[in-house]
Amino acid sequence: MQIQPALFETHQIRRIYDEETEIWWFSVVDIIQVLTQQSDYQTARKYWNKLKERLGREGNQSVTNCHRLKLPAADGKNYLTDVATAETLLRLVQSVPSPKAEPIKLWLAKVGYERMQELADPALSLNRARETWQKHGRSEKWIQQRMTGQETRNKLTDYWANHDIKKGEEFAILTNIIHQEWSGVSVKDHKEMKGLQSQNLRDHMNEAELIFTALAELSTRQIAETDDATGLVENKVAATKGGAIAKQARKALEAKTGKSVVTGDSFLPSGKTSRSKKVK
Repeated sequence: MQIQPALFETHQIRRIYDEETEIWWFSVVDIIQVLTQQSDYQTARKYWNKLKERLGREGNQSVTNCHRLKLPAADGKNYLTDVATAETLLRLVQSVPSPKAEPIKLWLAKVGYERMQELADPALSLNRARETWQKHGRSEKWIQQRMTGQETRNKLTDYWANHDIKKGEEFAILTNIIHQEWSGVSVKDHKEMKGLQSQNLRDHMNEAELIFTALAELSTRQIAETDDATGLVENKVAATKGGAIAKQARKALEAKTGKSVVTGDSFLPSGKTSRSKKVK
């Protein structure tokens, strides 16, 4: 996942992009703070807690659709925070009487429109990402490999979307199958190896990890296309086969070099990583 704050007027709205599910999640309290025009974050948080309780008693589906993800706070630490999609927030806004209701609705709609533009023209998303990676000091070679891998990923998710795979949970399930198969570890375990929390795993992969991820996803798509895989069950089979092809290549390289492709190395400023995990 990738944290990328957005600006509404003078207010910073924390948001996080889940690349596996291709969904933006926004901090609910940040939106509530704008709507209630509170300068104090804690007051806005208390307002949201009471509103959440009331909506919950009423059986409001918007509360059910909220999730909790780790986002950075004012003290620089990451805390579990209620987050929601733009679609869910548009419904929540209706529950808060505020002169900012219409402006925030227009802003959320604009955010959604920008995402639609990126889906129609992936180059827009890649260009924005390239600028971010450059700011974080990534080399041009790494950036090129990262962008190539993202193009491969986009083609795969486009196939999924057109063959009865639901964005969100099903995208994540298939992504994890591919990753587990080629790397020997789950997405979650790989992130733990690198000491990552809310950060995007791919943004902290080395060149080899990016290449083998792309090979696994390319193989998965081509196998799915050949078999005309439709629905989750059939695409699980394609994901396993595609990941296995990259796994064979990984093992062959490791046998020649004596070095593990999957590592706990990352681009975190502290350079700290979690404990090592044996890769199968």
